[in-house]
Amino acid sequence: MDTSNKKNRSLGDSIVRFLGFYRNPVYIEDQLKEADVRSAVYLTAIVSMVEIYMLLRYVKNWVLPGKVASVGEFFHYTSTYWWFLAASLLLLVYCSLFLKKKLRYLGKYSREIIFAYFLLAMYFGVTLSMHDFSRGRMILCFLTMLMYVTIICVWRPYTSILLIVVFGGGFIWLLNHFSFDKAGNPLKLSEGDYINFVTTLVTMFILVVAVYHQRYRDATKSWELGRITVTDDLTGISNMHNFEEVTKAYLAESLAQGKKPVYLTFNLENFQTFNDRCGYAGGDELLTRTAQIISNTFPGEPVARESGDNFAVLTTAEDYLKRVAEIRVRLRAAYPNETYLDVRAGAYRPRDTEDTARHAIDRARYAMRHVTNWQNSFVPEYDERVSKEYRLRQYILNNVEKAVREGYIQVFYQPVVWAEDGTIAGCEALARWIDPEMGFLSPGAFIPALEEGRQIHKLDLCIYEQVCKRIRDSIDNGLPVLATSLNFSRLDFELMDAVGELEALVEKYRVPKEYLHVEITESAVTEDVEGLKRAMKRLHDGGFAIWLDDFGSGYSSMNVLKDFDFDLLKIDMEFLKNFHNNQNSRKIISSIINLANSLNMMTLSEGVETEEAVDFLREAGCGRLQGYFYGKPMRYEELLEKINDGSLKLGEKHI
Repeated sequence: MDTSNKKNRSLGDSIVRFLGFYRNPVYIEDQLKEADVRSAVYLTAIVSMVEIYMLLRYVKNWVLPGKVASVGEFFHYTSTYWWFLAASLLLLVYCSLFLKKKLRYLGKYSREIIFAYFLLAMYFGVTLSMHDFSRGRMILCFLTMLMYVTIICVWRPYTSILLIVVFGGGFIWLLNHFSFDKAGNPLKLSEGDYINFVTTLVTMFILVVAVYHQRYRDATKSWELGRITVTDDLTGISNMHNFEEVTKAYLAESLAQGKKPVYLTFNLENFQTFNDRCGYAGGDELLTRTAQIISNTFPGEPVARESGDNFAVLTTAEDYLKRVAEIRVRLRAAYPNETYLDVRAGAYRPRDTEDTARHAIDRARYAMRHVTNWQNSFVPEYDERVSKEYRLRQYILNNVEKAVREGYIQVFYQPVVWAEDGTIAGCEALARWIDPEMGFLSPGAFIPALEEGRQIHKLDLCIYEQVCKRIRDSIDNGLPVLATSLNFSRLDFELMDAVGELEALVEKYRVPKEYLHVEITESAVTEDVEGLKRAMKRLHDGGFAIWLDDFGSGYSSMNVLKDFDFDLLKIDMEFLKNFHNNQNSRKIISSIINLANSLNMMTLSEGVETEEAVDFLREAGCGRLQGYFYGKPMRYEELLEKINDGSLKLGEKHI
């Protein structure tokens, strides 16, 4: 029973679809209307030429008995052709303007105007065909007109049936009831002519239905292709390509009206964590819901998904700060159990229409990412201070290769001493950028910029080579040789073969490997675990010592010690800040040192600035110390001077 009902419903649905008893989406209906108008252009052009031909034919051949027809008589007998030609030309002009988007008010009445032309064509066809039929001729004029105009009235199959049946059947009725020969005798269609006439009408119907469904498929495909180019596949909102186009006009109009438009960029905080917990399907649902929340909060304004978990908005709403806060509230309400999930935002106010969407969103994102304490400044705006930072960032990214090539990137060395006697155990190589145009650039500016711009490997490779060259020069010239630690970032392993590059430099400059140590930050260890394990194995197999840098700055420290094999643990300087007033810091540092010793790892504490810290760390058993108490980062020549004047003493062994 259920199967039968399904079959019946399926058959019923097919009939409904075939006859067109459904509501088309606006975009499909617009495409179909445009197709009707295009057909009307072709039809009216052909009909106009045919009518002109017929009129010229009358001019040439039509002569009354015994004399040439007068002008008045000519127009009297050809008036039908004249007004039908005029109607065809008017419709041709209308349709041409419609397709060129030149019609503001009459454009929405395209079907009504075409239907009016349909009625005129039917009148023309009926009039001439009844005249021909009474004289024993064929009724081709009516059939031709019906075929023409049904092609431009392809609205729905059922409307085509209705038009063909009403006008075709009506014409037969008129022929059989109001047709007379020259003698006044009534005329009727013969059985054979009737069958041929009906067959022609059925053929017209089949043709029109086929045309409709083809147009419908074409309209659907056209819309789908158009949708793909302007919308984001996942969320259904605009993509950035369309956003750029839409915001051009929106921005120009807003500025012309004296409004203050603002670009907003949104980023989902901890999206990767959510994706790991809930899978890709859950992540996709979150992105889609976020897009809906943002769209609903800024209705009628340009909204787009930029990429990943980033979204963009251009708004003139003066209460946009309140609306952004609402988005945050709605998102948390939608996912009440995901307490770590949040959304950040940044803002940028364009000054004129020359500010492109990409440029504006990039600036808004910069403000969002680089503002400090964003919880207290939920929607940081790109202002003059941020603009200065942004220009510096762009300068860094655009000039890092030149800086490497011209020697603007230099190595400064910060001494590392033995805690036991304060003699030099080695040093850490730190990058400094001294630019002829910008002056001394802070590492706090250029290192994050290069990491975000994925160019940090260029700087690090430059530092590695300078250090190797310096060690080689010291050996060759009989100068003190200091073991040096090199910082490796997470991106170094991703953007280049970091181990291979280091080994190549060691071979090039013939540097003994005991003079080089590799520092890897704790945050790098938590990214690509397996990849880093392989890299560390290559380093150990190659004879390099590996240090764990910034221990305690992250949240996976114990797992790092469990899963990786390090030779030295470097305690993060944050533990020593105000440690003299914080007994917990002392206990934690002592515990870390004891833990490292139990794991056969050496220890080094950075950030040592006071004698009190030195005494504490020495008593706690920390083997090596580094900090301003022993010296700030300095050029190698300055370090040698301190060794020569006795300010710093070389230890009997290096790190």
